[in-house]
Amino acid sequence: MIIDSLRGLERYLNLHSKFEKVFSYIIKNDVHKLEPGEYSVVGKDIYFTIWEGEGKGMEIPKLEVHDSYIDIHLLLEGNETIGFRDRSRCNGEGIAYDAEKDIAFLEEMPENFISLAPDNFAIIFPYDAHAPLIGEGKIKKAVFKVKM
Repeated sequence: MIIDSLRGLERYLNLHSKFEKVFSYIIKNDVHKLEPGEYSVVGKDIYFTIWEGEGKGMEIPKLEVHDSYIDIHLLLEGNETIGFRDRSRCNGEGIAYDAEKDIAFLEEMPENFISLAPDNFAIIFPYDAHAPLIGEGKIKKAVFKVKM
């Protein structure tokens, strides 16, 4: 997992061949003004969802993992805490994986937490089990999905 602010985007362009398109899109488009919904950058290779709603309070949601996509969570409004745990430290046996939605939910609890403020982002790799949307009040975020 990588945590930074929008000012640090260029540091990560070489980590994945598709990151430059994501970061270029963010720079050229004001994602802060978009309404909730799904948007395409490059078909299903790179797309994102604008999510807006109330945080889940201090209740920690189940850890989620993805096999086919890297997530880039960009906080647009509010404050959000994301719990995380290295996937190799989780029990993955017998867990139902939804291939269409590229998600599985795990029973373990996060071992660590990070906090995001507006214009902070977290790059979440398939080996990062994560529990998003922890926090009070309104949260608005863009979650970019980058095909591996």
